[in-house]
Amino acid sequence: MSFQVSNCPVVLCGWRLLAVALTLLVANPAAADPERWKLAWPDTDFAKHSVDLRSIRSGGPPKDGIPSIDNPTFVPVSAASDLAAKEPVISLDVAGDARAYPLRVLMWHEIVNDTVGGVPVAVTYCPLCNAAIVFDRQLGEQVLDFGTTGKLRKSDLVMYDRQTESWWQQYTGDAIVGALTGQTLTLRASRLTSWERFQEAHPEGQVLVPNDPRSRHYGVNPYVGYDTRPAPFRYSGELPEGIAPLERVVAVGNRAWSFEYLEAVRAVDAGEFVITWEPGQASALDANMVALGRDVGNILVQSKESPPKDVPHHVTFAFVFHAFQPDADIVVGAPYERGVGDDV
Repeated sequence: MSFQVSNCPVVLCGWRLLAVALTLLVANPAAADPERWKLAWPDTDFAKHSVDLRSIRSGGPPKDGIPSIDNPTFVPVSAASDLAAKEPVISLDVAGDARAYPLRVLMWHEIVNDTVGGVPVAVTYCPLCNAAIVFDRQLGEQVLDFGTTGKLRKSDLVMYDRQTESWWQQYTGDAIVGALTGQTLTLRASRLTSWERFQEAHPEGQVLVPNDPRSRHYGVNPYVGYDTRPAPFRYSGELPEGIAPLERVVAVGNRAWSFEYLEAVRAVDAGEFVITWEPGQASALDANMVALGRDVGNILVQSKESPPKDVPHHVTFAFVFHAFQPDADIVVGAPYERGVGDDV
């Protein structure tokens, strides 16, 4: 089963390259080949690694085949005209410097190296895991810049830093291969929210825009129908029980709650923090246009202190949380009987 790539006209080679990459991703699942990797990664120390190298698989594109954004361009909220109200954006506020990173842009680049409120950050998004995560790029005295390896592990983006060419697991922020193996990036509090909610909260904020709007079909979703598949793509691990693998969950530490459950109860008192769910955010991975995705809702995770502070968390798929924390439980809603999916 392959992803449907939008039938919008192909106008530039960037779109062609991604379409070809997605086709290869489906049709030719390459096995790990560390010896071959060394030819393209002569500066990576493959003798140091914290995971089985065989668990890392080719995602199709080569190194930097999905290009990070290293010199991001922003416009004021009042000047942004092409975003629909319910489109998903990553909201980041550091010391009053509030910025929105639309998923319509990030799904084509996956990493934005930025400095917000004087803090160097990496704003990341893995479409196959629906994981929108922000990290500090400062590691000790060193500031790292990140790019895409073209590799996946547990269906999740594997990043690399340009300073040491170590490889990093996007979901956890852990260095898993290379000189920095064992190091972990600091997770920053951010929100995956709708554009209209960001506008209301930060009318003086800024929003990321493509450096070249013609280089990609921004706004088009090349992963049509992905988040309603019976099983994830490029994943061969154990699936969670009692919940659809591609059901969205919010995870805080070693606890997770399904969106289905949160939609039913609307708010959860989790002890030190409160999770709330409200409608009004489109899925980026549903319809052929990001703006037309079905409503999956907005999640807010805040502490109980006064005033409340955002708590770092992950919004991802159930299979991802289970893959990285197999002994943890997910609070689910109505019983779900997993069907037999495609052979992927």
